[in-house]
Amino acid sequence: MTRLSVNVNKIATLRNSRGGSLPNLLKVTRDIERLGAQGITVHPRPDERHIKIQDVIDIAQNIEVEFNVEGYPTEFFMDLIQRVRPQQVTLVPDPPHVLTSNAGWCVLEKMKFLQKVIAQLHLNQTRVSLFIDPFDYQNSDLREVQETGADTIELYTELYAKMFHTPKRDEVFSVYQNVAHKAHALGLQVNAGHDLNLDNLNYFVSKIGCITEVSIGHALICDALYFGLEKTVQSYLNACRT
Repeated sequence: MTRLSVNVNKIATLRNSRGGSLPNLLKVTRDIERLGAQGITVHPRPDERHIKIQDVIDIAQNIEVEFNVEGYPTEFFMDLIQRVRPQQVTLVPDPPHVLTSNAGWCVLEKMKFLQKVIAQLHLNQTRVSLFIDPFDYQNSDLREVQETGADTIELYTELYAKMFHTPKRDEVFSVYQNVAHKAHALGLQVNAGHDLNLDNLNYFVSKIGCITEVSIGHALICDALYFGLEKTVQSYLNACRT
């Protein structure tokens, strides 16, 4: 079974819209854990427009499942990771002002930078995942990704999601499948995330077969508005079965 890590940024966004403490982010996070999710993901940003620094600290201290913290490795971010020591860090290349992560790392251009950051994160026994666009690596053997020292890649799945109900689905999907299998053959774990939902998730994980973890937030919270949190989490867990 592919693990489900629920991104709770949207819960924090809803809370912050009123400036109070409802919904209670920590309570929702612990409920998601109780309902069976195998991980919790957050993406804090320096302006704290959704996840706040205290949220990251509180979650780290109060959950037993895997904690995955996403972000660009600024000094602010690295200091936070040193403080909370999550089990996994997903490094993304986007600057602080962007709305959501929408591009993968150009590893060759950032090799020395990534090697230094990843080595520093490994000192905390933290597993490191690199967010990549598989279309940047369809003609690569991924050795350059391996040379960064990363343990895992996360496939950026927006294009797959967009093409899922079109005649180009299989053509696009084959790129994801090929890159995932090449990474797996090198000993890298393979995660995935961005716009995965109940329509397209099971096809993706079952056809590829080596996806370790998916990180899903926006679609899951949208579905919860209609189906309730408990039923929604269970539906996503069922979709993760390979």
